[in-house]
Amino acid sequence: MFAAAGVWPLLGLLADGAAGPAREELSDALGITADAAATAARELLSTLGTTPGLTAALGLWTRASLPLEPAWLDRLPADVHGQLTGDPVTDQSALDAWTATCTQGQIEAMPVAVDDGTLLVLADALTLRTDWIRPFETGVTEVATGPWRGGDLSCLFRTTALLNRVGVAETAAGPLTELQVIGTRGIDVHLYLGTPQATARQVLTAAVDVLQDRRRVIPGDHLPTGTPGPGLTVARVPSTDREPRLHVSTVPFTLQSHHDLLARRELFGLGTAADASRGHFPGISAEPLAVQAAAQSMTATFGAQGFRSAAVTAMGMCAGGIPRYPFRVREIRARFDRPFGFLALHRASRLVLNAGWVTDPDPVEEPSAEW
Repeated sequence: MFAAAGVWPLLGLLADGAAGPAREELSDALGITADAAATAARELLSTLGTTPGLTAALGLWTRASLPLEPAWLDRLPADVHGQLTGDPVTDQSALDAWTATCTQGQIEAMPVAVDDGTLLVLADALTLRTDWIRPFETGVTEVATGPWRGGDLSCLFRTTALLNRVGVAETAAGPLTELQVIGTRGIDVHLYLGTPQATARQVLTAAVDVLQDRRRVIPGDHLPTGTPGPGLTVARVPSTDREPRLHVSTVPFTLQSHHDLLARRELFGLGTAADASRGHFPGISAEPLAVQAAAQSMTATFGAQGFRSAAVTAMGMCAGGIPRYPFRVREIRARFDRPFGFLALHRASRLVLNAGWVTDPDPVEEPSAEW
């Protein structure tokens, strides 16, 4: 799981103060010129922070002995600058407290550790919460094939007449099934199931491509009968009314991840910037600075009520009497019962806020009374 929307603003602010090869590498990673990076980073954080369902925060901490360039500091949002005392224990405690506060307790520790040599810390926090327009029901299912076979799984399921919530796209990774789970405040989560042979990298890359080119998606009401996509079956079935049906089943999940960005420093434009033999950021400080650490921690929960955390009470019901079936309607069944990908996105802009790959669904547990 990864949130590019959290990394990009920090790279933009660093690029604004960088020089030489470090500035060029950061600019290449950002996809825009370094001259425009600070403005774009500030605008992105502002947009995220004012979007319903999202909160965004930026923090800058420096030693009192480190002089900062006023022009660079002025391009940061107001009231983000704090002080490092130079005592690692005290400073780490303060940074961890900021992290917990800004993520509403979902992450308790700053992803980088400070030490005696730390002069500056730049961080942002992005939190997201969306409740489903229509909550899922909960239950238990048994999977007969694939990596999750052989045991009971906690299951989320629901039925809708909106067939176009599901679709299939042909991609470089093969056929890809997309399920749109619509949330409140303009924040949605899309689930993506590829072929059993498709890797996480292939599925998520294809998913982002499909998100940007909706013409590639064949919606549910145009899918042929049979098995037109991974995890899908389409049939004509007897019905008591004329309403089509889309039956969806998936699994709840909670993911946690930690990424050392310097392990892929070239990808993030930090190859030269992490070279501590010389300084690379004269636009930030007259003192020579290099990147000491860069990391991201994340957690996400997909549950019956929404994308974050949830607890649900469910009832089993059965039909009363012997129904008549005067109609035949289109029925689609979508099952996400093996590893799949997801994208959480802002519906209007289609900005991907975070992306992930689910390999271990939540275990079967007794439902809690609290949300």
